[in-house]
Formats: sequence, structure tokens, C-alpha cells
Amino acid sequence: MTARRGGRAPLAAVLAANAISITGNALTLIGVPWFALQTTGSPGKAGLVAFCATLPVVVSALAGGPVIDRVGRRRVSIASDLVCALALAAIPFLHRAGRLDFWVLCLLMAVTGLFHAPGETARHVLVPDLAERAGTTLTRAASLFDAVSRGARMTGAALAGVLIAVMGAETVLLLDAATFGVSALLILAGVRGVAAAEPRKQTAAVSFADYRAQLREGYAFVLRTRLLLAVVVLVMLTNGLNQGWSAVLLPVHAQRHLGGAGAIGLITAVFGGCALLGALLYAAAGHRFRRLPVFTVAFLLGGAPRYVVAGLTDGLWPLVVAAGVSGLAVGTLNPILTTVLYERVPDALRSRVSGVTTAGVLLAAPLCGVGTGYLVEGAGPVAALLGTGALYFLVTLAPALFPSWRQMDRPPPLSSSGPSSPAPAPSGTPPRP
Repeated sequence: MTARRGGRAPLAAVLAANAISITGNALTLIGVPWFALQTTGSPGKAGLVAFCATLPVVVSALAGGPVIDRVGRRRVSIASDLVCALALAAIPFLHRAGRLDFWVLCLLMAVTGLFHAPGETARHVLVPDLAERAGTTLTRAASLFDAVSRGARMTGAALAGVLIAVMGAETVLLLDAATFGVSALLILAGVRGVAAAEPRKQTAAVSFADYRAQLREGYAFVLRTRLLLAVVVLVMLTNGLNQGWSAVLLPVHAQRHLGGAGAIGLITAVFGGCALLGALLYAAAGHRFRRLPVFTVAFLLGGAPRYVVAGLTDGLWPLVVAAGVSGLAVGTLNPILTTVLYERVPDALRSRVSGVTTAGVLLAAPLCGVGTGYLVEGAGPVAALLGTGALYFLVTLAPALFPSWRQMDRPPPLSSSGPSSPAPAPSGTPPRP
């Protein structure tokens, strides 16, 4: 495979934009819950803010696939980043002016959530086409995409903990807004002349019936592909539990037992760094192993241990070690899932299916975030941590119990290979999500 002239620049731009955007997301992941706890003092309200931020993500992902194709992946990515930048910058400015009521904070986070998912989806579905344009394999581009994302998440988490401790959560939110602006500029300047990034030409006038039919195509593809459906259900449940961890359980535990936001930054950075290492190790040697056993063991190690350790100990370092082990395991999950999706979803349906899967895996997150907040207030942090950890363990047993997961190690049907996706190697390729 040979690269087209100048063909590597768009892939590099998308990788850089995604890295900067995810760095900002890591700042938000720590900054917003901490800001909510500081300003309201209520774990329940912190969970409610998380609910308002995640519910619109589900709504936009459910309906956004056809919009991305019609408007164009490049335009959607730029517009979503700019709206998110303005919404996040408004939070500290309104707070300093004394006009940030709680409902306004919830509204601004809802706007951020509504526009975040389409931009993330637009960049994600460009990777196969940009990999071909750059003359690299899909496996390498997907692994690089995931490794860069995890490195950015680690850097952003560490930076957030330091900045909150030194300058306050407001500064973190302003920096987060700036990262979205830089991401938009990179896509604007770097992704030019890429046919896959431009609007899809429509032979018929836009109508609600056509739009509904295009949405239905994405849903139908996921529902009839048993492995994809199993992936969506499993990740939906674990993402919901993770939302409760990041938005409520970890901030409350850090506030009461670990000495503040710096501990959150350290734990999240260790988790992200070990996840990056896990992704790189899998990219180097993952093709030697069957996907399903690796995936099953990694999910069991990556979820429940953090909750159990936090529930049974009050010290920082045991939780840091647990976060490192969990991160190393979790690092293998996204490459496997991404490869499975890229192998089985044709290019013509990629935006629609990606929108459906994005919405599906986030369905439980809004309710779990707010539910965890009120669970902490009602039952206490320890009971909430141990109960959530036990549920996480039961959920992650699914790949070992249900037969649909065995398709993960089987070649995809020929009919689902996208025209722009290079065929996987006969031995099975290391992947990405």
C-alpha cells in the first residue's frame, strides 16, 4: 500500500485534534464534578450535573448519524468543538459574575453533551479512510489512534489534578474550552480535500422519511449483528457504572479520605498511563492471542477491583496500584472492540452504526451518574462502592457465558467489509476502538 502525496497530513491532523480534545475531556472529567461538589456540597447534585451532561450525548448520538453524513464529517467536528468551547468557557465567567445558578450549570453541561458526541463520532469514522490515504494499515492506524487518545487522557488527568489544587476548578474549565478551540482549528486546517470528510451527495431532497430510513438502517444493522449487539449491551452497563465512579464515587472518596483533587489526578493519570501501555503491548503482540480470552480477562480485571479497594481501604496508594492494574487490562479492550467494528461495518453505514453504538453504550450513564449520587447520600460511600463493584463483576462475566461473544474470534462476513477498509490479515489483526 502506498500513500498518496500529502496523504498523511489529514490522519496526523485528526490524531492531533483528537489528542487535544481528549486532554480537554480529561480536564472536564475531573474539573466539573469537583466544581459541582465545591459549589453545592452535595454528591446528589454532582450526580445530577453528570446526568445533564450525559443524557444529551445519548440523544445526539441516536439521531446524529445521518446528520454527520449530510453535513460532512469535517464540518460536524469543527462545529461541535466550537460549541463545546463556548459552553465550557461560560461556566467560570458566569460563576465569577455571580450568575451561575445550579440550573444554568446543568444547562451548559447539557449543551456540551449534546454537541460533543457528533464531533467525536465524525473523527472516529474517518480513521479507516485516512489510514488508506496515508498508506498505513487499519490495525496500525487504529492502535495509534487509541494510544494517542489514552496518552492524552493520562496527561489531561495529571494536569487537572495539579491545576485544581493550585489554581482552582475554574481555571481547568477555561483550559478545557481552549482545547476544544485548538481541536477545531486543527481539523479546519488539516483535513482538506478528503472526500470521506465532505457531505455525502444526496440524489433526493431531504425528507423526514429518508432521515428515518437512514436511522433505521443503523439500528437494523446492530440488531441483526449479534456480536455488535452484545458489545453494545455490555459496554452500556459498564459505562454506566464507570460514570458513577468518575462523577461521584471517586470525587467523594478523594474529598473525604485522599486529600483532595490531586489524588483524583494521580489515580486517573496512573489508570490512563497503564491503559496506554496496555494498548501498545496489545498492538505489538495481540495478534498472537485469541481475542475473546484476552477481552474477558481484561474486563474482569479492569472494572471491579478499583471499587473494592476503594471501599475497603482509605489510603491513596492501594487505590493507585489497583488503578494501574485495571488500566493495564482496560488498555486491550478498545483496540479489540474497534477492530471488530471496523471489520464488520461497511463504510456506507459507518456513521449511522457508530451513532447507534455510541448512543447505546451511553444509555445507562445518565441514570447511573445521578443514581450513584443519591445512593452515596442514602447508603454511604462504602456501601455504594462495594455494591457497585459486585455488580460490575457480575456484568463482566457475560463474555465467558454467552455464545454470541465467540464470534469475536471468527472472520467477519464478506458482505460487511467496507470498501475503504483494508482486509484483515489472515491470522487476525491487533485492533482499536
